[in-house]
Amino acid sequence: MEIRRELLAAPATPIILGVLAEGASHGYAIAQRVRERAGSAGEWADGMLYPLLHRLERGGTLEASWRQAGSGRRRRYYRLASHGHARWVKASGER
Repeated sequence: MEIRRELLAAPATPIILGVLAEGASHGYAIAQRVRERAGSAGEWADGMLYPLLHRLERGGTLEASWRQAGSGRRRRYYRLASHGHARWVKASGER
């Protein structure tokens, strides 16, 4: 039986929204926070993270922009869009 990627990524979505509810972040930092929050369940997160971030961005949940890091390297930073914030509030029960 083949398991769709969307089904595997579904548990990570609320974790990613929670990480980004704390503020904008780049992909590598998001991956670290997902691993911290998900524990052993987050082992697959790195391979699924960027496709999931891109899907959430296309769906209007996240917004992304390129920024120059202190090291001079460009990084793509993600933040919750207004739709993403509303989705997070509904999922978390926060106000």
